[in-house]
Amino acid sequence: MRALLVTSVGVTCAAALTLPLATPAASAPAPHSASALPPSTSPASPGAGPPSAQTEATTREAPASNTSNTSDTSATEPRKAESAAEPAGSTQSLPLAPLATPSNRVAGAPAVQGVPQRDVRPFSLVGVVWEDAGAELHGTVQVRTRATGTTRWSDWQDVETHNAEHAADLGSAEREGRTVRGATAPLWVGDSDGVEVRVRPEAPEAPDSQDRAATPVPLPEGMRLELVDPGEDPGEDPGENPGKASAPEPARGAPAGRAATPAVFADTPPTAAVLPEVLTAEIAAASAVNAELAELGATVIPALTQAETLESVNLAPGAKPYIGPRPKIVTRKGWGADEKLREKNFGYTKTVKAAFVHHSATGNNYTCKQAPSVLRSIYRYHVKSSGWRDFGYNFAVDKCGTIYEGRAGGVTKAVLGAHTLGFNTNTMGIAVLGSYASTNPPAAAVTAVSKLTAWKLGLFGRNPKGKITLVSGGSNKYKAGVKVKMNVISGHRDGFATECPGARLYKKLGKARTSSAKLQGR
Repeated sequence: MRALLVTSVGVTCAAALTLPLATPAASAPAPHSASALPPSTSPASPGAGPPSAQTEATTREAPASNTSNTSDTSATEPRKAESAAEPAGSTQSLPLAPLATPSNRVAGAPAVQGVPQRDVRPFSLVGVVWEDAGAELHGTVQVRTRATGTTRWSDWQDVETHNAEHAADLGSAEREGRTVRGATAPLWVGDSDGVEVRVRPEAPEAPDSQDRAATPVPLPEGMRLELVDPGEDPGEDPGENPGKASAPEPARGAPAGRAATPAVFADTPPTAAVLPEVLTAEIAAASAVNAELAELGATVIPALTQAETLESVNLAPGAKPYIGPRPKIVTRKGWGADEKLREKNFGYTKTVKAAFVHHSATGNNYTCKQAPSVLRSIYRYHVKSSGWRDFGYNFAVDKCGTIYEGRAGGVTKAVLGAHTLGFNTNTMGIAVLGSYASTNPPAAAVTAVSKLTAWKLGLFGRNPKGKITLVSGGSNKYKAGVKVKMNVISGHRDGFATECPGARLYKKLGKARTSSAKLQGR
């Protein structure tokens, strides 16, 4: 039975010493501990989502009055970051309507819906959502965009419509305790200020007799186009200088919470003392669960050697575990996650038995420097547009092989994600940013998956080349309660009938398993 453990937004004792205004509370549990307490979910109104999203989600459904017909308050008046640590972002939500196309004038033909070509405020990621999370979009979604400040429009781009399999399990607190919407996969389009979208239903099935007309395939009700602006980067690209923290470390012997003033010599010009960055309670809480790995507020969890990794896990004398070296991981603060978006509590499962590899299906038109912006956009799309409690995946990997912390709760812990419908319990999800149905994944990304799984699966005693039995929570491939034997490192399609993680990436998983096991010393 899945167990769910939650912790409050409070911080650890270390956080309390640094942040006198933060509310202290217990830290997150050890990887193998569990509790039956579910996360708090109490939306105040239909469509409210998490408490931090209630105002925005409510107004999303209201008719807009401005010229751009947007209905997201954070888009009408972009929310300013409350501190330098939280970049501002926004979402414009536009209702889809029947388009004036020739097919829409044919009697009985399913109506094509969309948004005609128009000017909008700047955005970088698009997606389509609808009211019923259980409804499927049978058809095609295409979008074209205009690069900001130009007259240059892109070609039509396809948006992945089959995305329901990336979600919380049916019957889970995250799924049932909030208003979750149906959604396409998000698509990264880069900095844009113009958009056009069309949603074309599948053609009606041919009638089986001359007496019955073909039945049009209806589109989901309440479709809206979501335009996500990720906001500004939190500062220097963490992948370029991973060892640099966001705030300088106080000198040894300085009072807690205050940096020591450096000595001034005759030939040294005076410099101002630098005070540590003030963290919000939400950022401190997300950082404190990694306190054993990095300083509070760190943008990067540093890599360790094999020997350092084994020493860090406090092994019993004589024990010979198989754990790969800890890789460098960019924290949520490092990629600029707005911690006020997510639900404040962290959700945990009992253990980590397997890793599911995904592709984000957001396209490959991003640079490695843009990866933090892609992550912030997906995060906002998951929470604000789709109604999830947090970023869905436990980790993300970009095309250059940089590893990022995903859903909050601690990178060493068994954090319950929303990545593989039916198999989120006792697993972790890794999203490789990009689309890999017909494009080969970069070798650096596959290597990063190997490094990450060698370490994280090793913490829970798993062999990357082994098999494991999981119990389905219900998917289109396995009914709820069915026991399924899978690879410890599996592709999303192994648990759900889906294209994910793309045919080209899926073919690389055998190599990832072998490399991961070798890194563990097997």
